[in-house]
Order: sequence, then structure tokens, then C-alpha cells
Amino acid sequence: MEWRYQTLPGVFAPAKSMRRRVAYSLGIVRLILVPVILLSVYYLFRMGWIVDRIVSVDATVAMQAERASIEMLDARRAERNYFLLHDSQDLESNRRSIAGLQKIIRNFADLEPEESGAIGQMRSSLNAYQKGMSSAAERINVGGQPRLERLRGAVLSYEKDLNEMIRHAPRRSRSRLVQELHNRTSAFDSEIAAAGAEDPVLESISGNLQKDAVSFLNLAAGLERRSWDRVKRDHQDARDLIGRAEWVLGSVSLLTLLISIWASFVLPREVVQPLLDLKEAVDHAAAGNYEIDLDVQGKGEVAELANSVRNLIAHVRDKRAESDATPT
Repeated sequence: MEWRYQTLPGVFAPAKSMRRRVAYSLGIVRLILVPVILLSVYYLFRMGWIVDRIVSVDATVAMQAERASIEMLDARRAERNYFLLHDSQDLESNRRSIAGLQKIIRNFADLEPEESGAIGQMRSSLNAYQKGMSSAAERINVGGQPRLERLRGAVLSYEKDLNEMIRHAPRRSRSRLVQELHNRTSAFDSEIAAAGAEDPVLESISGNLQKDAVSFLNLAAGLERRSWDRVKRDHQDARDLIGRAEWVLGSVSLLTLLISIWASFVLPREVVQPLLDLKEAVDHAAAGNYEIDLDVQGKGEVAELANSVRNLIAHVRDKRAESDATPT
């Protein structure tokens, strides 16, 4: 009998030793899971990075930009009241709003370095507004009382403009109407502030304050809009990543399943088949068939066992021949 055994390609089972064959077989089975694990870890960290950017950077900057707009509007209200009433509490309220805006701008610089240009412009507008308020406070300390006639004129002009806009509202788009209301309200604030004194220097300061405040508000609105756009883009990236992860992990899992099924059939046969061939040879010898030939190649436990079985069969065959040749 010729003893044969099949071998896998060298990369799977490069040795003839049974111990090494078992070790390689177990190693292959374990390595099958490596791609799935690595891909899962990669997509997990990638998704965590996107979520962290949305929560910690983009959404935070957008909400703080909205808060900055509210703080500037509070500063403008305190400014208008101070120009009208000359109350030091209004001036202090304005300064607190400016201090809060400076803190928000520092947070912007830490969270979103990519917006350094817009953040620098916001800081310049706020510094100019702060200097203007300081100049206005110094000027008001030596100025006169506000004139009620100018205040009444500013209110009547504002009311007239509002009535005109409401009358033409059905023929205008909503966005245009909101923009006109915003512009007219800003102009009204400036007129009210300028009505606080006849001093032309103070009136000029009031106009500059309005310009700096509007510039800051526009920059804050632009920063808020871009931040929300980044949130939407990151959200879309997260959805695309989930779809890509499902496809890739599904494909790799299917391939891994096929390889594992193949390995579950092939690898045990490669390990067990030599032993089965040896068992068959021993069974033939036990049945009295000693004319078997074990073709053993290589080294290792199986080859050594096959050599021992071959020597045993040859010894039994010789003894049987001697016994048959001896006369009774």
C-alpha cells in the first residue's frame, strides 16, 4: 500500500511536523478574525472623531456665535439707554457685555483656528466699539441734557418708515422684509443715540458705534452660518462613513466566513489524514496483509510514526516467514 497525504500551499503548512501543522492551523483560524477587528476599530475611532468635532467644536462655535450676537445687542441697548439717560449703570452694563464678548472671541480662537481671519476682524470691530464707548462716556460727562424734540422726531420718523414697510410687505419677500427691518432698527438706534446731545462730536461717535456694532454682528452671523454648515457636512460624513462601514465590514465578514468554512474542512483533513492512512496500514497488517508499502517523506512526528509502523510490519512479516519455513 502506498501512503499518501495532501499538503496545503507552503504558506499554510510549511512544515511536516504535526505540532507545527496544528500550530499553523490554529494561527490561520485566528488570523481570519484580524481584518474584521481592525476595520471595526478604525471605523469606531473615525466615527468618534467626527462626533467629537460636531459636539466640541462646530456646534459649540455656532451656539457661541449666536450668543455673541445677543451680547452685542445687549451692549447696544445699554449704549442707547446711556446716551438717553446718562446713567452709569447702563455704562457698566455695556462694559460687562463687551467683557463677555472678549471672552467669547478668545474661545473662538481656541476652538476654530481655521476662522482666524473672521475672528481677527471681530476682535478689531469690538475693540473699535469699546474705544468709541470710552470716548462717548468722556464726552457725555461734559455734555448737556438730551433734547426731547429730537427724540420725538426720531420716533415719528421710525413709525412712518415702519408703516411704509408694512404697506409694501405683500409685494416683498420675507427675507428682504426682515433685512429692511433690521437695517431700519439699526438706523433708529443710531438716531436715538445721536438725539442724546447736540454735540456733533458725540453724534459722530454714535454713528461709528453703530458701524462697528453692525460689522461685528455681520461677522458673528457669518461665523454662525459657516459653523452650522460644518455641522451639516460632518453629519453627512458620519452617515457616509456608516454606509461605507456597513458595506466594507459586510464584505469582509462574508469573505471571512467563506475562508473559515474552507479552513474548517481543509485544515483538519491535512492534520488527521496522515493518521488515518497509518490506521489503514495497521488494519491491513492485522488482517494478515503484510505486503504494504508506506511511502514516507519529510520529517516530523507523523513520519517517525510511519517509519516505526513500517519497521514493525516488516519485523512481523520476517517472523511470519521464518515460522513458515521452520519444519514442524
